[in-house]
Amino acid sequence: MSVQVAARWVVLDIEGTLTATSQVHVVLYDYARPRLGSWIREHGDDPVVVEAVEQVKAEAGLGADADTDAVVAVLHSWMDADRKATPLKTLQGLIWSQGYARGELTTDYFADVVPALRDWRSRGARLAVFSSGSVAAQVASFSHTTSGDLRDLFAGHFDTVNAGPKKQRASYEAIAGQLGAQPGQTVFFSDVPAELDGAAAAGWQAVGLARAGEPFADADFGSHPVVSSFDEVELEVVA
Repeated sequence: MSVQVAARWVVLDIEGTLTATSQVHVVLYDYARPRLGSWIREHGDDPVVVEAVEQVKAEAGLGADADTDAVVAVLHSWMDADRKATPLKTLQGLIWSQGYARGELTTDYFADVVPALRDWRSRGARLAVFSSGSVAAQVASFSHTTSGDLRDLFAGHFDTVNAGPKKQRASYEAIAGQLGAQPGQTVFFSDVPAELDGAAAAGWQAVGLARAGEPFADADFGSHPVVSSFDEVELEVVA
């Protein structure tokens, strides 16, 4: 059964929506995990890294003199718990950006994703991303994919730093404001029901992705329309 949507802006989650969860939890996590310590040590004069390390210490209750091994132990524990901690996402994003630039990482999408995004964009829709992964990681992931460089498809990138938590109404209000988008002409696609609730509370349209084999495949999406792929979405682009 198809879902009909009329929108000018299409905002997309990544994990479980565009890519399989394993793309993050296996491929990307396994790439970043052994590199966190060396990255922190080798980029000790990078203000972004310094701030991230200080945030880790503060959030984990470590002393200011805690060494890199202690910081990395915390980061690994957060990865194991899939905690959406901002300093972790920042450091992962830096490492992944280098991995994509070197051609050591490649993003693979569900088969329906790229054709749908290209079709929507060709018909005048504006596309943006809202993910818990850092903006740097998002941009890097779209730069080196099995379908080529997709960065030109997107007009905006949002994470928990420049928008806010993904389950809160205020985050979606902030995104709409930054995009200059009308809430009623904006649709958010995600596999997480609570994120859809946040978008809907801000006046957005919200559509769930229940993809076979993914963690939220059998979730209760409440009143939100649900599809199993973008092939089931009929998008009318609003001028």
